[in-house]
Parts: sequence; structure tokens; C-alpha cells
Amino acid sequence: MQTTVLPSRESLAGQTAPTVLPRSKEAAEAFSLLYTIIARLRAPDGCPWDREQSPASIRGNILEEAYELVEAISEGDQIHANEEIGDLFLLATMTAYMYEQESAFTVADALAGVAEKLVRRHPHVFGAEEAATASGVVELWNSIKETKEGRRKKDSLLDEVPRYLPPMERAYKLQKRTAKVGFDWTTKEEVWGKVREELREAEEEKTSGNTDHLEEEMGDLLFSVVNLARFSGIDPSVALQRTNEKFSKRFRFIEKRLKEEGLKPAAEYFSRMDSLWNEAKSQ
Repeated sequence: MQTTVLPSRESLAGQTAPTVLPRSKEAAEAFSLLYTIIARLRAPDGCPWDREQSPASIRGNILEEAYELVEAISEGDQIHANEEIGDLFLLATMTAYMYEQESAFTVADALAGVAEKLVRRHPHVFGAEEAATASGVVELWNSIKETKEGRRKKDSLLDEVPRYLPPMERAYKLQKRTAKVGFDWTTKEEVWGKVREELREAEEEKTSGNTDHLEEEMGDLLFSVVNLARFSGIDPSVALQRTNEKFSKRFRFIEKRLKEEGLKPAAEYFSRMDSLWNEAKSQ
């Protein structure tokens, strides 16, 4: 990989409007404080819980905080977004500091690496290249990955979609990737038709007793619903997260009302819970 010369803070500050470094000193001081606190927590006489953590042990926390940030953004809750962004900074910095303690790389290495990559992949901003549109930028990025970063050209378009992604996110990205080269539906009604077709096929398998076939048809149905969301300009993961939260709020309402009546959720109280569910919906 070729080395990229990073621009100085002074040269960045001299860029044309909008001002590039409006509050960089304040941000640097805040990050320095965060780094110092994390180092203190991870010290031998620091916090027992923080000292016991490893990059592997906090993977779930990273995912959880990322989804909470998505939720805050979706709800337009700026106060919540501010908090969740801070939590993500905390987890990312702590994870990098763990690797620093192992002498694998430092927090500064990670920050300098992403800064260098940003400059390298934006020659239309920091160099003489031109890219007037978002699609032009993407083409430039792909060229840089192959020619300057030495990444092997993918054998398939789909190789660019990581296999480790959660199934819904991977389905969404697979569909988006093939749609970019014209492999896509032409009308929304066609996609609705596909959803109805997959639903019929799943219904036909429900009485067959063949769990493997039913599982396959359920997968096809879910894939087609993800496709419908994408074709409608909706991120299916964000949509499902909203529904999860809506379901949770309504069920908590049921629990609260049942508790007021001296009851707990149970199958024997289904009729009452169903009534309370409708009441929660109406509110």
C-alpha cells in the first residue's frame, strides 16, 4: 500500500468554506480526556469490570449501542443521539486501547490509519482528481482500492458484501449491489406480486410436514419482503427496529395494567391481554 501524506491541520484550516476545522481543538481535548479515563479504568488499580473486558467480550455491546444510535436517529431524538454517539466513541476507543495494551497497534495508529484512508480515497478533495457526482466518487474509490491499495479485484459483484453480516442486512446489501447493474424489478407492483407468490408457496408447505422445505419458503418470503422494503426506499433493518420498539412499548403497557389488576402475563389471561393490546394501539 502506498503511503499517503496527510495534510497538516493548518492546511486543512485554510480550506475554502465550509470551514474544515471549526472546533478541532475542543474535539481533540475531549478525545484526550476520554482516552485518559479509559486508560485509568484499564489500569491495574482501575475498575475490575473494565479490566476484565476484551475485544471479544464487548462485541455485543458495540452492536447494541449501534442499534440504539440508529433508533435515536430514526426518532429524531438529538439528546439520545448525542448520548449514543458518545457510547460508541467509548466502545471504539476502549477496544482500540485493549489492542494497544497487547502491543498489536495503538489508538493513534487506528486514528491515523482512517485519516490516511480518507485522504487517499478523496483525491477529488485533497488532490487533482475530479468526481462531480456520488456515483463518480464510488467509481474512484473502487479504482483506488485496486490500483493504490492493492486489493484483489472481486471475482463477483457479491464478493463486496461481507458474509458475516446479519442475514437481513446481507439480503438488503445483496439486492442493492445487483440492482446497481440493472438486475432489479421495474415496478413496485412486480415486487408486491413476488411477495404474494412467496407467501402462497409458504402456505402450501405449512401442511406438508417437510420442515426443510418450509424453512426454505420462509427464507424466500423474508427475502422478498426485504426486496419490497428496498424497492420502496426503506431500510428493512430500521423498519424492523421501529416495529420491535413499538411491540415492546405496547407489551410493557400490558404488563403495567395487569400489575395494577394484581395479575401477571399468562396464557389464561390472553383475552385480557388482547384487550389491553388494542387499548395500547389506540393510545
